[in-house]
Amino acid sequence: MHPEEVVHLEHDGRVLLVDQNGQGPCIPVTGRLTSETLMRLPTRDEIETMGLNWDQLGHTRISWNQSNTLVIKGYPKIAWPKHWALKDDLISDNAVHPVAREAIYRSIHRLVSKVMISNDQNHVLMAKVERGHFRGFWTLPGGYMDHNEHPTTGCVRETKEELGLEIELLDVEPIVTQNIFTDEGISFVSFTYQAHWNGDASTLNVQAEEIAEVRWFEVSEAQNVAVSHFDREALRSL
Repeated sequence: MHPEEVVHLEHDGRVLLVDQNGQGPCIPVTGRLTSETLMRLPTRDEIETMGLNWDQLGHTRISWNQSNTLVIKGYPKIAWPKHWALKDDLISDNAVHPVAREAIYRSIHRLVSKVMISNDQNHVLMAKVERGHFRGFWTLPGGYMDHNEHPTTGCVRETKEELGLEIELLDVEPIVTQNIFTDEGISFVSFTYQAHWNGDASTLNVQAEEIAEVRWFEVSEAQNVAVSHFDREALRSL
């Protein structure tokens, strides 16, 4: 039976794994399909038995097989443990318990790229979303970055796809914001850039299945209607 609480100790891409008896470190085998010897994250007591000192950083709750596991995220106060498992190898070994693999998956940042488009009247262009988590609410143009895509490319692409508007970003530093919103532990990082456009919002050829409406807002009004934490943080800079 898997423990109800385990610790995700990670140091620069290396993760401590133990066997079912709490002995470790164990090393995953990339591409292994069998799971006779199950490896998992250690418990607090097992870490103490190893004589390791560590700092607690946070926690994640993982539901698996009709049970809940509390995964404590921690940083070991030791030299780089080159003999521990490489985190990228956990996901492709069936001998690694699903809770450990899910913990690694959730530790990867989700990257978002957005843009604040202003005009000469210092109004901000916002779109009412037609689908997803923010359906029916006003947000800045943008969205998830594609794999191997720079954030400056991502928000330009998203603005073209959502609004049919081609923009050039201003030469200013982006607003970078990070947050974890639930005890699922998924971290989001947002890069919000700035652009300038003086057009009529009603003439934009929007992607109808994704965007219901586009309009200009005064900055104070945009701050009030924005529901995204990242949008609100970025709009405060205007």
